[in-house]
Amino acid sequence: MDLGLKDKVALVAAASQGLGKASALALGQEGAKLVICSRSETNIKSAAAEIRDTTGATVLPVVADVSREEDLRRFVGTAMREFGAVHVLVNNAGGPPTGHILTLPDEEWERGVQLTLMSVVRLAREVLPLMQKQKWGRIITVLSFVAKQPINELLISSTLRPGIMGLTKILSNQYAKENITVNCVSPGSVLTKRQEELGAVRAADRKMTFEEYMAENMKGIPAGRYGRPEEIGSVVAFLASEQASYINGVNLLADGGAVKGIS
Repeated sequence: MDLGLKDKVALVAAASQGLGKASALALGQEGAKLVICSRSETNIKSAAAEIRDTTGATVLPVVADVSREEDLRRFVGTAMREFGAVHVLVNNAGGPPTGHILTLPDEEWERGVQLTLMSVVRLAREVLPLMQKQKWGRIITVLSFVAKQPINELLISSTLRPGIMGLTKILSNQYAKENITVNCVSPGSVLTKRQEELGAVRAADRKMTFEEYMAENMKGIPAGRYGRPEEIGSVVAFLASEQASYINGVNLLADGGAVKGIS
């Protein structure tokens, strides 16, 4: 299937590894021109080279911290200067701090707000006027299944991500007539570095080995396995496509059936 993304300009945040990188790879395979960012110059240049070699796509790496407003302006500005357009925005960021309500200080909450929530707000504010002018746009936010099914130790994430779903719904209502869609993807347990870090913390809390924890956790996934990053990337690419033009304001679970409630 041709997703109609050839030569579209796509911004992918936090794309040096994990789900951001997988999303960039999927978009690159469809012929999109990519602008990707990360805080690490070494990591983002390495990711850009890999994506370029794998897909043949044009890839521009940018050093930017998504929790910093000035960095996000420069990220979008670089895309406009180099390509003159932004057609697709993939919001993505590392997970916010974990912890308990009695131990998480205000500074960690503020860090989570800047990283998880305000990165989405600021990037949307930057790209929406550009998408309005061209009468075409796709905004996709990579969330987590905790937006639907909160997890105790992921307190900050479980608090902020449902709010992003609300923001997504409002923006989809406001911009749909201008051929701009705004959606979320909520992955379940996907084998990324973040998943490994969380698994190590939870295993230690339960006095289990990492392998024991991962095997036990997998029992709760009806698919019987963990997800692969490229499976999430494929969902992102589809939502960015012309074929997905009538999908708007949704939070698409990609979790192997792990969330127990009605989606």
